[in-house]
Amino acid sequence: MARWTLRLAQKADQDMAEIIAWTVEHFGSRQAVMYAETLTMALEALFDGTGIIGARRRDDIQPGVSLLHVARQGRRGRHVIVFRPGNGRVIDVLRILHDSMDIERHLDS
Repeated sequence: MARWTLRLAQKADQDMAEIIAWTVEHFGSRQAVMYAETLTMALEALFDGTGIIGARRRDDIQPGVSLLHVARQGRRGRHVIVFRPGNGRVIDVLRILHDSMDIERHLDS
């Protein structure tokens, strides 16, 4: 099966950097490296497309938007990847947000 291409929005890239910085500050470098790996595994899962296990379509937030919780392979996580399919086999990653956040409030219209 052909792989999909991920395109990270600037805000998603910034979210990732802020999540890792916060994790270093509160839990240390070792935990930050582990959580960065968990986030990366979740992003890499999207190479298989929008229909992967755990992805939930959320048209109530915005048309075409889906969420994927970052917990992978027994690793815990408290963030969700907010994405939507682009043209062709492209997935636009819009944000990486804490699962307690009001996601709609943090997305551009």
